[in-house]
Amino acid sequence: MDALRKQEIFTIDDIYALPEGERAELIDGKIYYMAPPSRTHQKISGKLYQTIANYIDGKGGKCEIYAAPFAVFLNNDNINYMEPDISVICDLSKIDDKGCHGAPDWVIEIVSPGSKPMDYFTKLFKYRTVGVREYWIVDSAKEMVVVYRFEKETMEEYSFGEDVPVGIYEGFSIKVVV
Repeated sequence: MDALRKQEIFTIDDIYALPEGERAELIDGKIYYMAPPSRTHQKISGKLYQTIANYIDGKGGKCEIYAAPFAVFLNNDNINYMEPDISVICDLSKIDDKGCHGAPDWVIEIVSPGSKPMDYFTKLFKYRTVGVREYWIVDSAKEMVVVYRFEKETMEEYSFGEDVPVGIYEGFSIKVVV
């Protein structure tokens, strides 16, 4: 028996060929299927989106915010396709009708029971290596927000209800609550 089995490499075409309503992400040619989000997940996502969008609009900012499902083609290749829960993109030349081509400036992932290893390890590594500036992991089970500021090489943890400073916007912080 061959000790080294060749692993199948999937592409973005495989993602687009999924049955209607089925969602998955593609990281380095491996497909990761996504379960539908819970009510709590949607509530947190909606509040975060609203807070960030209001801040950007209020400041006349040039960045744009998108909520999942929104395609992010991280490496501009055909083996990486992600749908972060929230993406903030400041280089608008990266955006077209298909999604974002390259790394968003800020990504927020809201942990679901089945996504913990993805959010805390696989995506963390991927986002760090492709040029995402800031990555938040919002974990409602732990009522915690883990903030990675890759440019400063820092990681901080905040409890729900605490002011969480936004690294890409000086003077802006968010209280995450359920």
